[in-house]
Amino acid sequence: MAIWYNIRQRFRKILEEDESQKRVDKGLLYLSLAMFVWVLSGIWTYMGLEGDFASSEVRQAVRSLFSIFNNLFFLLALFYFYYAPAFLYNNEKNVKRLIFFTIAISVFSMVLFQYFGEEPNSFGIKISFLPDLLLSAFLSALLAISFYKTFLKRGLKVIAGISVGVILLMFLSQLPEVFANFQDDFTNNLIRIIAKISLISIFLVLATSWVIQLANTPVASEMQLKFMDWSMVKITIPSKEILEQTVDFGSKTTQYKNLLKFAIRRQRAEGSDQCLEVSAGGELKSQTYLTRIIDNINQILTLDGLQKLERRDLFTFIGNGKYRLRVLPENILIDATLLEEFIKDPENATYSDLCNTL
Repeated sequence: MAIWYNIRQRFRKILEEDESQKRVDKGLLYLSLAMFVWVLSGIWTYMGLEGDFASSEVRQAVRSLFSIFNNLFFLLALFYFYYAPAFLYNNEKNVKRLIFFTIAISVFSMVLFQYFGEEPNSFGIKISFLPDLLLSAFLSALLAISFYKTFLKRGLKVIAGISVGVILLMFLSQLPEVFANFQDDFTNNLIRIIAKISLISIFLVLATSWVIQLANTPVASEMQLKFMDWSMVKITIPSKEILEQTVDFGSKTTQYKNLLKFAIRRQRAEGSDQCLEVSAGGELKSQTYLTRIIDNINQILTLDGLQKLERRDLFTFIGNGKYRLRVLPENILIDATLLEEFIKDPENATYSDLCNTL
């Protein structure tokens, strides 16, 4: 939590660059809170073993409460993971649905506990703990995908593989709670210790890589775009050592037009109209179109290493499938003749009123 607070203070301008929407990244904070739940749960379990101060029903109710908070914090953390599955990242509706689903599963587990208790059935399965295990399997899959893609995109391939293995260990450590045949205290506790210590280490690596990423993210106010002619745009991003370099998209006219659309909306529109919807039913049909813009710029300017641009350097995800150019409106210049030719195209008729140049 202290690391998250320090990062937020140092990179406030990047994390909160849009005054209309406070885009505070709380992913690391919610991961920290999930770990605090482990601590509280461990204390409760220890107290339960040391003294018979509560009935089994009360102990199970408190255990379910800890499980709810632990799962909720992990879900809220994934809301801020840029490389989380698309239905989770910055998607308030789906996250709310998953939160409701998580609470419902925990309540269902408590109801099952009233009927089946803690004793395993003839197959050695503790029925009352089964719903929590299935929910953990779902969350573990989401965490594994998110961590793997995040570290992979940040160039940490070994850490990406290790993170998946650690999350798998975390899930395996929960199996003895459901399957009586896995009751080996030494092995189970060893797996728990290794998994949790490793996961905390993964979180620290995640924080470090986040700092590196933020340090290499251009400040919106420093970037400039100048559209000079068809397929040609001059780009300036000092922190990436890109100083008035001309990008000629050549035959890649689709990528150039898409970038121009983003620029026109950012320069001329207000509020949500500055965004383009990128989805099956949106103006751009797929996020691939955004990626191609960045890939073409990197290829044409032969950018590599820390100088290489990422999609989030130029585009901000607003939510609900909408993206917006990060460059400030006053730093976008579009040739008047180019703009007039663009809006004369019947395909771009929706931009005529926006531009107001006819």
